[in-house]
Order: sequence, then C-alpha cells, then structure tokens
Amino acid sequence: MKIRIGTFNLFQFVEPPFSWYTKKEKFNIEQWAEKTTWIKNQILEMNCDIIGFQEVFSKKALKDLLNELGFKYFKTIDSAKIDKKNEKVYISTTVALASKYPIKNLKKVEIDFSALKKHYLNGFFKFARAPIKATIALSNQKELDVYVCHLKSNRDNEFEYVFTKDETLNEKKEKIKKALEENYSVSLKQRLCEASSIFSDINRTQNPAILMCDLNDKEFSVTIEALTNKKYHDETLKKDDYLLLDAYNYFKPKIYNPHPEQKEIKRTPTSYFAGKGNVLDYVFVSKLFDKNKQNHIGQITSYEVFDKHLQKNQNGSLFNSDHAQVVCELEFN
Repeated sequence: MKIRIGTFNLFQFVEPPFSWYTKKEKFNIEQWAEKTTWIKNQILEMNCDIIGFQEVFSKKALKDLLNELGFKYFKTIDSAKIDKKNEKVYISTTVALASKYPIKNLKKVEIDFSALKKHYLNGFFKFARAPIKATIALSNQKELDVYVCHLKSNRDNEFEYVFTKDETLNEKKEKIKKALEENYSVSLKQRLCEASSIFSDINRTQNPAILMCDLNDKEFSVTIEALTNKKYHDETLKKDDYLLLDAYNYFKPKIYNPHPEQKEIKRTPTSYFAGKGNVLDYVFVSKLFDKNKQNHIGQITSYEVFDKHLQKNQNGSLFNSDHAQVVCELEFN
C-alpha cells in the first residue's frame, strides 16, 4: 500500500468579501476565482491522499473546494478570529487537514510546561497557531497519527541563527543559550516551546506519526532538533536519537547519466526572502519508515517539491502561493 502526504501553505486563503488583517487586503471575485483555480490544479498535480494546510482563514470555502477533488474528510481544530471592530476582517489564521481516508480522534496538542521552563519562557503561553493532531484510518486497518502545524514566524535578526549540517546539537544549543536566557529572540523562544510540545505529544503516541508543517525555520535549525531529536530533550543520552525523520533525507532520487564532476544535489527551497531561498516547509515521518532499520514498517518512495510558480516569481503571488508544496510518498511493507 502506498499513500501520498503533502503540506501546502495557501498564502492568505480568504474568501471575499472578507479581508485579512486590514480592511483593504482582500480579493475581488475574479481574483478569488484565479486563486482557487490555481489551488485546485496544484492539488491535482500533487496527487495526495492526505494534505496539511497553513494560512487558512475561510475554512468552509476550503472544505468545499477539497470535497470537489475527492477529499471526503476535512478538519480544523479552531477558527480564524474576527476583528472586534470589523466583522469582515480576519486577524488570525489556522491550519487544516484533508484526507481521502477517515479522520478520527481529532485532538489539540497539549502544551509541555516543562519546555517553557527549559526555554526560560515566563508568563502566559499559547501556540501562535494551534496544531492539529488526528488519527487517520487507512483502508488496510493501519492507522497513522497525523499532525499539522505552522510555527511562530521567524523574525530575521542576529539571534535567528543559521546552522550547517556539520554543527552538532551541543554546538547549536550553546549558540542559542544566551538568546534564550536574556530574551533576545522572543520568536525563537516561542517556536522552540511549540516544537517541544509537539515532540512530547508525538513521543507519547502509539501509532506511527506524520507531521506536515511550515516550520518558519531553516534546514539544520535548532527548531528541527527540538521537534525530532530525543537528545535535545534528554541530556543523559550520549548520541542523537531521532523520533521523526525529515523525509527528504531518506529518499535518494535516481540520477541518470550523471556528470563525472557532479556535486551533491542542492535541496530545493520552498520559500524566498530578499532573493535568498530557504527550506521552511517539511514532511516529517516516524523513524519506523527508515528502511535501514530492522523493525521498519515501510519506506519513503518519493519526495517532491512543487515550485514552478516560484521559479517564475520567487516572491510568489497572492493568486497562488509564496511557498512551494512538499509531497512525500510512503509505501507500507
């Protein structure tokens, strides 16, 4: 059995006559038709069984769109908030989950209060956007615990560190220590508490887990360590021990007629800022899908980034998206 799982940041999915954040930011009827037509075509091209969505304001409009495309099951955990001063203006966004398989046991992800203390976060805390946790029942009686999240936005400043694949977990933690202790980067602190809470929830689940997300953080980031690595949370461990795998790293595409001097394939960015590409959108899967492990239940058979619209315009467009879409295919044993 194979299933295809994707993540899709819709970029201001707001049905007219509603606006996002300010009264003037809204689509007219023709613009909305252009945007939703592009989204439909993109979803058809992704050819997924399960999709996690970010930047969802108009959830009924999204549910209706997806129903047309064969996604019988659709869930959100909350609703986008309306401005008290203007009932036509949304002031917050949410995430959503669509599936061609039944969704059951929808739950909120609980806050890990020990993570707040660890990251020196004092006072009130809540997720910037509440994540979704749901169990999906596959046709052959298998179940997956599926998570969708959109973590706190990354505010570019000197304390939003960029790490490389060669830096160890301890080196990363040492670099961010002062920023956390002295509260230099509120968004980084928030994001790490969010990631840690999701990790704690996944660590308790009984089923194989899948996470579709806009992390608002880069490849090799400490946020990914907090989300996936048991050693980040348990300093008694002597080596890295990953609860989740970045699906990209566990699928190796075939290269036909490679050039003898060809270097390592460069990862395709999913978003651009000031002309620089970053990987912000991910599909993480349970380590049980690592085919090299003796107890594996399946393997990753495809990993694709849908970025044609960003190749034409790196900033994307309100009539499509400013993010690429990521799709991972899993094959069960």
